[in-house]
Amino acid sequence: MPYQLVRDAISQDTVTALRQLLVLAEQGELTGIAFTATFRKMRYITNVAGMLAKNPTFCRGAIRALDDELSAIIHHRDPQETR
Repeated sequence: MPYQLVRDAISQDTVTALRQLLVLAEQGELTGIAFTATFRKMRYITNVAGMLAKNPTFCRGAIRALDDELSAIIHHRDPQETR
């Protein structure tokens, strides 16, 4: 029976990012989080917790900064350029 390559369904960069965030939260450095998480079959969830849930105006500004960074990626701009 020939061998077949099996696609790795685990996103290692996602696991690494979540571990890093967990360490920061346990150290008290991470005080809030707003996120979108994607799942198989193009499903997603969004949520907010901590300081960002308590300060929605600040959260909206942080999300807007993320939106700007994503726009720069889409348009192939350097995210360090003046925004």
